[in-house]
Amino acid sequence: MVKFKPDFERRHPRTALIIAIVALINLGLVFFDLTYFNLRPVYRQYLPDITQIYDPVKGVEVHPETQYYQMQVDRLKGQFAEYELQSPQVEDSLQELRILSQQLTTAFAAPRGEEVLATVQQNMRTRTGQPFTRDAFDQFWSSAYLEQQGWQQELAFWDAQIQPFFQTNYYRRVNSWGAAIDYFWLIDLPFVLIFAVDMLMRILLIRRRNPDLTWIDVVLREWYDLLLLLPFWRWLRVIPVALRLYLVDILDLEPIRVQVQRDTIVTVGADLAGIVGIQIIDQMKESLREGNPIEWLSSALPDQDSSTNGINPQEMVAITDQLYDTSVHHILPRIQPDIEELVQHSLTRTLEQMTVYSQLHHMPGVGRILTQVVQQLSNSIVQGIYQSLRGALSDSEGKEITDRLQHNLRKAIAEEFDQDKTLQEVQSRLLDVLEEFKSKYVRALAEAGGEKLAERTEVLHRQVS
Repeated sequence: MVKFKPDFERRHPRTALIIAIVALINLGLVFFDLTYFNLRPVYRQYLPDITQIYDPVKGVEVHPETQYYQMQVDRLKGQFAEYELQSPQVEDSLQELRILSQQLTTAFAAPRGEEVLATVQQNMRTRTGQPFTRDAFDQFWSSAYLEQQGWQQELAFWDAQIQPFFQTNYYRRVNSWGAAIDYFWLIDLPFVLIFAVDMLMRILLIRRRNPDLTWIDVVLREWYDLLLLLPFWRWLRVIPVALRLYLVDILDLEPIRVQVQRDTIVTVGADLAGIVGIQIIDQMKESLREGNPIEWLSSALPDQDSSTNGINPQEMVAITDQLYDTSVHHILPRIQPDIEELVQHSLTRTLEQMTVYSQLHHMPGVGRILTQVVQQLSNSIVQGIYQSLRGALSDSEGKEITDRLQHNLRKAIAEEFDQDKTLQEVQSRLLDVLEEFKSKYVRALAEAGGEKLAERTEVLHRQVS
C-alpha cells in the first residue's frame, strides 16, 4: 500500500531526516533519565563514570549516614593493623558501629531503599545465625565474634556482601519549594527549541497551502508534535518519534499499521457495517411511508411538478426507455418460446369451447392438423408482435406511439397507486420485505463477525494494489 507523506517530508526530505534523528537521540536521553535510578546500581558497578557525571544532574549525593558508617568500618580496619582485638580503641569502634547499626532504618531513604535494607538485614542474620536484625549486628560487631570467626574473614564478607549496598544508598537535594533537584530540563531544552521551530515551519507550510483552515485546525493536524514540547510525560515522545522515523523510511511501521487497521475492523467493523446498513434500510422504509416511490413514479408525467421532490422527469423517461429497449432486444427473445407456448395454450382453450372444433378434433387425422394450425398461428402472433415492437423503436410514428404507451402506463400505475387501499397494501408488503431483509442482514453480520470482514477487506486491498 502506498505510504502517505505530509508536504514537509516531500518538500524537505533531508531536513525531515535530520529532525527525525535528533528526535531519536532525544528519546534515548529521555528514557535514560527515566530509568536512571533503577539502573544506577548497574551503572555504579560497571560504568562508574556515568554516575559521577549524571548524579549532579539529578541532585544525587552520597547519603551521609551510610558514608559515615563505612568510614567507621574503614577506621576499624586500620585499628586492627595497629592494636589488639581486645584493645580499648577497637572496642570503642565496635561500640560505635553497634550504635550506628540501629539507625540504619532511616538511612536507606532512596528509591528501593527498603528492599536494599531488607537484603542487608537478611545477609547479616544469615551470617550470624541470629533471628533478629538487632542481635545480628550486635553480634557481628563484637570482639568475641570477630575473634572466634576471624576478623579478616568477616570483614571480607562485609566488603563483598554488605558494602556494595551501602555504596548504592544516596539522597537527593531539594530546592526551596521542597521538590527534588532535577536539571534534566536544561539538557532537554535545546531539543525542545529545535522541535518548536520545526513544528512552526510545518504549521506555516500547512497554513500557506490551506488558507481556509483556522490556526487551531492547522495545529490539530500536527497534534502528535505537541508531545515533543511537553516538559512532563516525556515518555509519550515515543509516538511522534516513531511516526517521524516511519515517514523518513528508517522505521517500518507498516506491519503495525496493518494490524491496527485489522484490529479496528475486527472490533468495530461489523458493528459499523450493521449500523450503516440498518440506517439505510430504515431510511428506505421511511421513504416508503412518506410515499416517495409513488412521487418518483409520477414525477415523469408532464403535468406533474417535480421541483418539490427533486426528481428530473427526463431521467425517469430515459430509465423507462432503457428498460423498454432492453426488454425488446434482450429479454423477449429469451422468453419467446414460453410466450408462444402460452399463446398456443390460450388459443387451444378458446377453440375447445367451440362445438365444431371439438367435433373436428376427434376426427381421425383432423385433430393433428388442427394442432399444427394452432401452433403455427400462435408462433405467427408472437413473432408479429415481437417484430412490431422492434420496428416501433426505429419507426418515428411507432416511437411516438411507444412513448405515448409508456406515458399512459406510468400514468395508469400512478393513478392506481393513488388509491389508499392499493398504496397501503403495496407499502405494507414492501415494508415487510425490508424488515425481513434487515433481520437477515444483521444475522449475517453476526455470523460473519469482524474477522471475516477484515479478511474481505484485505482481499480488496490486495486486488487494488
